[in-house]
Amino acid sequence: MARILVKTTIPYTEDDWHIGYFSSLVQHLGDNGHDVTAHDRVEDAHGDDADFVRLAEGEWRQLWLFAVDTTGALTRADCDNIRRFRALGGGAMLTRDHQDLGSCLVRLGLAGAAHNFHSVNCEPDEARRQRDDPYTDNISWPNYHSGANGDVQEISIAVPAHPIVVRSTATADLIRYLPAHPHEGAVSVPAGAEQVARVIAFGRSKATGRVFNLAVAFEAHEEDGQRLGRVLAASTFHHFCDYNFDPDSGSPSFVSEPPGDEIKRNPEAKVDALTYVANIAQWLSGDDG
Repeated sequence: MARILVKTTIPYTEDDWHIGYFSSLVQHLGDNGHDVTAHDRVEDAHGDDADFVRLAEGEWRQLWLFAVDTTGALTRADCDNIRRFRALGGGAMLTRDHQDLGSCLVRLGLAGAAHNFHSVNCEPDEARRQRDDPYTDNISWPNYHSGANGDVQEISIAVPAHPIVVRSTATADLIRYLPAHPHEGAVSVPAGAEQVARVIAFGRSKATGRVFNLAVAFEAHEEDGQRLGRVLAASTFHHFCDYNFDPDSGSPSFVSEPPGDEIKRNPEAKVDALTYVANIAQWLSGDDG
């Protein structure tokens, strides 16, 4: 099993998406045998993240990075250290949310370019550069409405099914549900990555009916003369958040949308969400099951 660093891109802030809001993810990874370290951003004297220095030295084999900042948190040194980590064979899960939240991810090379935002690296299809969620009017595109926090979305799987979305290798059953969110971000296969990356799952907006990408998986590949480890680019950190696994766990005060409770009424959905987490860790370790 892997040594995993779970990180946010913000220093601890009580009323924000700090690392404590991902405790169920951390516990589930640990229950699956992984050695997990969970930290918010911690800066050294130069303003760079101290954990990423250790990451580049090989202390962890996986990085699960939750880009929850609005400030462009990743420094040049942070990006260099994450690249060094990937050049050692490390695997990364990179996720963000709506509009420009977490847009610092675009600094992370080809895998970062899988993340599309409002102001930078917009979705290639110009027709998609418009509002999807009509309810929260202070959040603009990309903001795909897959449902209320605490509800679930029934997903579609790209063919052939990627190991991450296989519920059981014994029966070949596929994951059917993931947590819903009122305004998911956008991910796509960037130009130049078509031979090494593919969309593995799709959601459908409950507001407009639009189909949108949920995750893009990158195999280990050559990039600018280096071989870099696997990456999963996910459309929203709410696929992994305590609040979306259990809406009774609470959220920061700025979350204004009323939560649903489907994930509490549908035990299969919670199992699928946690299977997805376990599968990502297994795949990033280089084990396809």
